[in-house]
Amino acid sequence: MRAISEIIVAGRNLADILRNADLSCADLSYADLSGADLSCADLINADLSGANLRNANLSCADLSYADLSGADLSGADLSGTNLSGAENLLNR
Repeated sequence: MRAISEIIVAGRNLADILRNADLSCADLSYADLSGADLSCADLINADLSGANLRNANLSCADLSYADLSGADLSGADLSGTNLSGAENLLNR
């Protein structure tokens, strides 16, 4: 897994480089991640409150203890996703 600090993003499509990314403890509140490929990403303790995750690929991602309050997960692929301890999953 690559840490996000190791990734050069200039001129690249962010949706393509988020796969397998280490985004643990990241503040992604209100981010537009619609359609993003976050498969196998480490999102442990990430703040995803209010984030747009419509149609995002979160398969096999680790969202343990992530804050999902107000996040839009409509159409998101959550197959194999670890949601243990995720906050406000039902209050979105």
